[in-house]
Amino acid sequence: MPQFSTTRRVQHSASDMFDLVADVERYPQFVPLCQSLAVRRRTKDGEGREVVVADMTVAYKFIRETFTSRVTLDRTNLSILVEYLEGPFRRMNNRWSFRPVSENSCEVEFFLAYELRSRALAVLMGSVFDAAFRRFAAAFERRADQVYGAQPA
Repeated sequence: MPQFSTTRRVQHSASDMFDLVADVERYPQFVPLCQSLAVRRRTKDGEGREVVVADMTVAYKFIRETFTSRVTLDRTNLSILVEYLEGPFRRMNNRWSFRPVSENSCEVEFFLAYELRSRALAVLMGSVFDAAFRRFAAAFERRADQVYGAQPA
């Protein structure tokens, strides 16, 4: 099962980076391959976490796939868990964590593991997904610089 993990130090607060990743409706503006994202519902889970169920459509050339995920936004622990519900994957899980380093910087940890359901789709899209997923963390860092302003290192 392909997986990718990275930890990046960014010149933005952990809270700001959490907010940026939690703002799923904006993903089509900057996330690689994300053509659209529609939130089905938002709820609170009783433990201070917000749970979002959303459909994301990814597209590349003539291929277009939509999948549904449950996103648990845990502000208290500065973590985000994405659980796959339905779509072209056999399985997928994605985690983000944000560790403060200083008032204006943090370490962002990103982990993603996935397996496509269809062997044909895996052959067609596997390398494209791999390349896009490897650019996710950098895309969020660039977006943070746009939204919050680039900070000196």
